[in-house]
Amino acid sequence: MKIGIAGYGKMGRMIRQTAMERGHEVPVIVDPNYSPDEVTERKLSSTSLPLDVIIDFTTPDSVLDNIKSYGNLKIPAVIGTTGWYSQMEQVARIVKDSGIGLIWSGNFSLGVNLFFQLVKGAGSLMNRFSEYDVMVHEYHHRQKADSPSGTAQMIADILVDVMDRKALPLSENPDRKLKEGELHVSSTRGGFIPGSHQVIFDSEVDTIKLEHCARNRTGFAKGAVMAAEWIKGRKGLYNIDDMMQSIIKGD
Repeated sequence: MKIGIAGYGKMGRMIRQTAMERGHEVPVIVDPNYSPDEVTERKLSSTSLPLDVIIDFTTPDSVLDNIKSYGNLKIPAVIGTTGWYSQMEQVARIVKDSGIGLIWSGNFSLGVNLFFQLVKGAGSLMNRFSEYDVMVHEYHHRQKADSPSGTAQMIADILVDVMDRKALPLSENPDRKLKEGELHVSSTRGGFIPGSHQVIFDSEVDTIKLEHCARNRTGFAKGAVMAAEWIKGRKGLYNIDDMMQSIIKGD
């Protein structure tokens, strides 16, 4: 496949390396702010073609215009950029009108998405055992800008969806008792931790923990390239769960 990359920060560099290791070409790298030797252009255009797919790890402010370009140029896309989800309806219209395929996620790590499946199953099971409360905690390096992480919020959304007694994620530190239905999502920042997420089920007699610990960014890059391989030939708007269910079912 010929894979383009939009955004050439740490993730973009790792995606390029991973794509080439998996036998793909990376003829186009787009970034308006950087000029290393690998960057081929500052703006995507028809001269960038042909491309089988483009992987976007840019900024929330630019992603909607980027997706419009992908639609106009008929390039399937993998969107790993976060923070744009309030514009999902506009993106859905672009994808439908252009006829491209687009897959998005706040986290493309294969391990994290397997972890999501485990959390979903565990939450469904523990929904039947009201003596267990549930909470989410995550650790990241001191340079991480957001808190809680997008992944922690995705975990909370899964738990709220499958557990009747949880209705609302609470990400700030409350100066009061938790209200009925609140799911506390807490964070720690420090050191150089790539990312660690815990789901904790706790009762008066014992504690059950599920945990995912990232060692480096390689898993995120591999998952994004796998998504690029998966979206080729498909049309419509998908998220990472669609891909995971397809793989699990052997489609």
